[in-house]
Amino acid sequence: KHFFTESNLIKNNIPFTTYNKDNIKKDMIIIRGLSIKDDNPEVIKSKELGLKTYWYNEMVGLLSEKYKTICIAGCHGKTTTTAMMSHTLGPVLGMNYLIGDGTGYANKENKYFALESCEYKRHFLSYKPYYAIITNIDLDHVDYFKDINDVVDAYTSYANNTTKMVIVYGDDPYTRTMNINKNIIYYGIKENNDIKATNIEYHKDGTSFDVIIKDKLYGSFNIPIFGEGQMLDSLAVISIAYLENIDSKIVNDNFSTFTGAKRRFTETIIGNNIIIDDYAHHPNEVKTTINAIKQKYPDKLIVAIFQPHTFSRTKEFADDLVEEFNAVDYTYILDIHPARERQEDYPDITSNIIIDKLNNGHHINIDEASKLVKKDNTVYIFMSPNDISKLEEDLKEILRSNYE
Repeated sequence: KHFFTESNLIKNNIPFTTYNKDNIKKDMIIIRGLSIKDDNPEVIKSKELGLKTYWYNEMVGLLSEKYKTICIAGCHGKTTTTAMMSHTLGPVLGMNYLIGDGTGYANKENKYFALESCEYKRHFLSYKPYYAIITNIDLDHVDYFKDINDVVDAYTSYANNTTKMVIVYGDDPYTRTMNINKNIIYYGIKENNDIKATNIEYHKDGTSFDVIIKDKLYGSFNIPIFGEGQMLDSLAVISIAYLENIDSKIVNDNFSTFTGAKRRFTETIIGNNIIIDDYAHHPNEVKTTINAIKQKYPDKLIVAIFQPHTFSRTKEFADDLVEEFNAVDYTYILDIHPARERQEDYPDITSNIIIDKLNNGHHINIDEASKLVKKDNTVYIFMSPNDISKLEEDLKEILRSNYE
């Protein structure tokens, strides 16, 4: 009934309807979303009329040529990094942005464009980066990529599209294997990086660290982010700030008001309990999120609620997910969300291949929120790229009623 861009369309007086072939007129140019199938009535009508059609990534690629586009790619962290970039450097540089959490901003007078850039089916090769960021490389989208070498190949092609500079997380085991023929700098923690975070301290209110660039202190940062993953994401943003000659104190001040991307560690507090909504669906993302919770809430019980995304990903990463979820107190797993796949093609793959190996794992349905309620000092972490909001909202209602 509703979709995540709806509120922005309404706010900006942009009309929208359900799909209907009569919406398509002969003078239109069509932009087609990547998930729109050939049997869509509007697609059929646009083909009948011979209309010019751009795939979504092609249209965004044309936009990327008009600006100093900062493409942010990576198997994990690209949404958070793009949100950090727009929030922290946008006010200084004048920056349009398009983020995978459904948020964006555009002013044709701006010179910069921060763009979350997805590797799936090599869509990011449509873009023309001024700066290209790679936050990490990992095996994902196993329905498309043959193996990790195929993923590395895609990222290498993406990096070599860059006109100005490639900014790469240098402590990743795969990023150093790329054959990049462009200007490149590496950021990270280890000594062999060009831009290094040192004196790192994780505490309940955030993370503090110094940044050393070419053996000199660029700046000291104390910002409200949690876990090593977010700290590294911020280092990618700081790298751009350095390359654009922005004072580190301005960067630190702007970071101090960063509250996160939508559905990335989004928190609701009810009494002594915390409900966190997060997009995590890959084992490394799950690990990052759990570690961040343990940093921020070291004294609370942790209950994880997870819906696996696609049968192929669940099959590939079941054991890794088990390892990560065994680090929390309780785990509840919903049935697998099939997305573009079919259960009949994976007859032996269900959420039980995770549940059966967990130390304290349980199955849960979308209408069984009462199962989740534990002691009154708990962090509930909902992790899924899918819509499991009913379960989350029902839990909030139960917890609020307990405080009335």
